[in-house]
Amino acid sequence: MKKQFFPKGRQTDQKLVDEITTLLGSNAHPRDLLIENLHRVQDHYGQLHKDAIAALAQVMHLSQAQVFEVASFYAHFHIDNPAPVHKSCSGISCALFGIGDGHGVPCVGQCHNAPVNFSLKDAIEIPEYIAFEDYAYMPLPDPHVVMEKLEASGLRGLGGAGFPVAQKWRFMLNAADNRVLVVNADEGEPGTFKDRHCLETNPHKVLEGMLIAAHTIKAKDIYIYLRDEYAHVRHILETEIPKLNSPIPIHLRRGAGAYICGEETALLESLEGKRGLPRIKPPYPAQEGLFGRPTLINNVETLWRVQEILADGPAAASKRFYSVSGRIKNPGVFEAPTDITAAALIEMAGGMLDGHQFKAYLPGGASGGILPAHKADLPLSFGVLEEYGCFIGSAAVIVLSDQDNMKDVVANLMDFFDHESCGQCTPCRVGCHKLTHLLQEDHPDTDLMSELSYVMRDSSICGLGQAAPNPLLSALTHFAEDF
Repeated sequence: MKKQFFPKGRQTDQKLVDEITTLLGSNAHPRDLLIENLHRVQDHYGQLHKDAIAALAQVMHLSQAQVFEVASFYAHFHIDNPAPVHKSCSGISCALFGIGDGHGVPCVGQCHNAPVNFSLKDAIEIPEYIAFEDYAYMPLPDPHVVMEKLEASGLRGLGGAGFPVAQKWRFMLNAADNRVLVVNADEGEPGTFKDRHCLETNPHKVLEGMLIAAHTIKAKDIYIYLRDEYAHVRHILETEIPKLNSPIPIHLRRGAGAYICGEETALLESLEGKRGLPRIKPPYPAQEGLFGRPTLINNVETLWRVQEILADGPAAASKRFYSVSGRIKNPGVFEAPTDITAAALIEMAGGMLDGHQFKAYLPGGASGGILPAHKADLPLSFGVLEEYGCFIGSAAVIVLSDQDNMKDVVANLMDFFDHESCGQCTPCRVGCHKLTHLLQEDHPDTDLMSELSYVMRDSSICGLGQAAPNPLLSALTHFAEDF
């Protein structure tokens, strides 16, 4: 006998329940589809009415509180309020050129077009890309050969942390069965747009790297977590993935506007249809990841390089993509050696804008710190910038000039971290908020800001709170006069 479901809380509108049941179809019940279903309901109605939330809860056999807590966590869900039509990016690369009069939103990954203003009514433009019919997949190589080539290359993860790829994959080879591969395509670091470049130009190179990884670790499922701002990439993947006839199920999932979901355990929580709150580690994802299964998480460009290493040899790991934006003539994505300098990248990008003198640069996006121009000859390599309080991270190089005040730059970055903090731990939640307010003062208490920063570094749960003070501390070191 089928168990009846009796919703609690707000009474449901049966007409809405029937509409949402028809909208979602027969596969609406799995808990992990909650965020996908919220997107579909909002896309259909233009917003998330509380009555629609109640109806969705009934359809999915969840409590209304479960649905509401998830919907209210993510910035892209609009509860009882239509989504703003006209938007302006407030990310640091755009803010340098002035924010438009649309609704301000965090970095949207189009930093090379700064300042970015757009409308939700704009048609989605699909760029030219290499489709399945024009791409030649290689036969899946023997897993032992894959591991040997990865170890010989010394490839490190290109999402930010830089962990050795071969070592990460070996953890999976010793894990229990029922393994999962997760592709992190949720690049939200301000100034970063290289993964978008990979997916919108040659998606099958990434997909082939993904299939090689899944084959090597014997994954039973593949999940791609894609940034919601990349609607055109979603269209490309929805078109191309079915052509693969992959023996391993591939699940494409939308993010919902939460930078914290770039953190791997927060991403797993989001894939499970929950709020993107980082998990306490251990256990690590390789031990207990998505749905409690051993999980390998790799960044988009990492898988791009995996394909290149298998096709072209270990030397492919000696280059990477750099997202370059700011006060330069030709911002964009540049492929260059992993030991290139900021000075050389600026030259590749056509040099500084007319009337601007090079003052500083962010080597690794918002969380990677800030370095003065006289340190632009440092190699942008893993392990080099740490002694200066910075790191290469996602290789988002943002160039600043003599017309930029470092206090204003840091205030923009800290406001971003304050907005994106998940609120789970006190050091990050309170620290980001307090630093944001201190930076609004004409003469902020720099000693207090430094003390708060070190507390956040030492006691925050995840990398967001630990890295958020980096631009402030490095700016206080090199540009104290701007404060």
